[in-house]
Amino acid sequence: MQSNHLDQLTQLLKRARPRLASTHELEFKNVFGAVGGYVNGNIFISCGTFGVALRLPPEPLERVFREKGVKHLQYFPKGHIKKEYAVLPKRILEDTKQFGALVEISISYACGN
Repeated sequence: MQSNHLDQLTQLLKRARPRLASTHELEFKNVFGAVGGYVNGNIFISCGTFGVALRLPPEPLERVFREKGVKHLQYFPKGHIKKEYAVLPKRILEDTKQFGALVEISISYACGN
């Protein structure tokens, strides 16, 4: 597992959802050379050379794609586009309120709520 990706992911999640590991079963796994974050066995976030991507339901995904700098997730150049994921620009990752709200939506979606 890429320790720099894991470190980035854990730091972002600690800032956005400091009690996540106490409210959900949280684990990290290798995903196509990246690190995937899972809650209760379901992937909700991924971090790799592409940046940080959240898995989102259709309506919030559509809204986030209207923002400048948001990209589709591809684990490999010319690879399959992961349609439920948005790679977020640095400005969204640094905005604790916006990123935290998106993480909440992603967790809820991954858990089937």
